[in-house]
Amino acid sequence: MAATAAGGDGLPPLREVIARFGLGARRALGQHFLLDRNLTDRIARAAGDLRAATVVEIGPGPGGLTRSLLAAGARKVVAIERDRRCVEALAELAAAFPERLHVVAGDALEVDAAQAAREYGGGGQVKIVANLPYNVATPLLVGWLRQAEAFADMVLMFQKEVAVRLAAAPGSRDFGRLSVLARWRCEVRRLFDVPARAFVPPPKVTSSVVGLTPRAAPLAPARVQELERVTAAAFGQRRKMLRGSLKGLGPDSAALIAAAGVDPSARAEALEVEEFCALARALAAQEAGLRRREAP
Repeated sequence: MAATAAGGDGLPPLREVIARFGLGARRALGQHFLLDRNLTDRIARAAGDLRAATVVEIGPGPGGLTRSLLAAGARKVVAIERDRRCVEALAELAAAFPERLHVVAGDALEVDAAQAAREYGGGGQVKIVANLPYNVATPLLVGWLRQAEAFADMVLMFQKEVAVRLAAAPGSRDFGRLSVLARWRCEVRRLFDVPARAFVPPPKVTSSVVGLTPRAAPLAPARVQELERVTAAAFGQRRKMLRGSLKGLGPDSAALIAAAGVDPSARAEALEVEEFCALARALAAQEAGLRRREAP
């Protein structure tokens, strides 16, 4: 979801940029333009001090949020945009901010954000600030969580129901796989909602801005590969007790649960993040033992 804003900073108004470059929002790209400069400035402020940061922005569109990030003092903005029309429009903005804005033409699902920041940002801390397309928001976030140590902060806009799941605590009905992965690597805070009417064209849902600050170390030891598998199995059949939902992980799920010290009659939403990590470690150990037994 690209963000835009009105003029007032010496640059042409974004409505003019949109008209001149023919940037009608395309549903296939998940584009909904945010026209309120107050909102884009608020998103930029939520990312804290940007003066020493390389900010990676996803789907900048005509550059509304980009303008706010630059106005907030971002040392460097690396904007990843797949819409060629928008890339052309952003070239004008890059010319107005020489050495501070670099546009990467490409699909954010295929571009390594951390690598792009290293290549074009010139060092310093890296923050991701983005108004994400709904249809790719979750896979993008999961990818960033796998390398959360590369980022100082993430301020991201999601569909509200996704934001609620991200911030959900154990024991709540909204607590799920994404909640576990996010809490494992980050401090999660839901910041503010953005109504559908703020966008052109308006989406059918409310959006929410979420802050995710990576922890110095994960909440508990685990490998992401096993943690993703455990959470996928547990929440894939969340109405079942763990003794049932985890059967797909291997032939001896009972031993796996016992090794983790978890209640086999519990359901997934009742577990703490640390307990999922214990299950992930137990799974890794169980599979390592199986490989040793099968080795010639």
